Amino acid sequence: MISPDQVEGLIKAGLPDAQVQVQDLTGGGDHYQVTVVSSLFEGKRRVQQHQLVYGAVQQAMASEAIHALALNTYTPEEWVVAAK
Repeated sequence: MISPDQVEGLIKAGLPDAQVQVQDLTGGGDHYQVTVVSSLFEGKRRVQQHQLVYGAVQQAMASEAIHALALNTYTPEEWVVAAK
């Protein structure tokens, strides 16, 4: 099991400028919904953005500490629009 704070820490380690919101979907500590806002997503397609996040949590997913990860990724400009 991995805590939401640990998931956030892993993502921020891989994407240092990221703003991260983590929600435990089941209360069991293995299914998460994550929103990530990062300037590193600029110019990248959604699948490339997700690959960056998956790269940051790869070890936790490989060890099955994270079983499922639902992602919402945004550039800072996209987040301004989405947050309204």
